[in-house]
Amino acid sequence: QVQLVESGGGLVQAGGSLRLSCAASGRTFSSNAMGWFRQAPGKEREFVAAISRSGSTSPYADSVKGRFTISRAKNTVYLQMNSLKPEDTAIYYCAARVGYVYATRAQEYDYWGQGTQVTVSS
Repeated sequence: QVQLVESGGGLVQAGGSLRLSCAASGRTFSSNAMGWFRQAPGKEREFVAAISRSGSTSPYADSVKGRFTISRAKNTVYLQMNSLKPEDTAIYYCAARVGYVYATRAQEYDYWGQGTQVTVSS
C-alpha cells in the first residue's frame, strides 16, 4: 500500500513558477514508477509527466514540454513548473503504479493522491 500527499499548489501569475511535491509513504515507494496528471474544470484528466524507479523520465505532454520537469528523491516526487500559463490551471494529481517502468495512461496507476490546486492568473 502506498499513500500519496501532494503539496505546493497555489495561485501564481502567468510566467511564474511553482514546485509541486508528492510525499509517499509505504514500503513499496522505492519500487514504484510515479506520474503527474492534471484535470482542469470540465475536462478529462490528462497526463503531464512520469518517472521510472530508476529515474528515467517519460516524454512530457506537449503542452508542458520545455517548461515542466519531473524528478524524484527519497520518498518524494517533484514537478517543477516554470513559465506558467493560465491554461495550466488545474488540479494536479500524483500517482504511483506497481512496477518499475513509467506509464502515461491513468488506468495504469494504482494509487492516487488527493490533488493540489494550481491557479495561474493572466
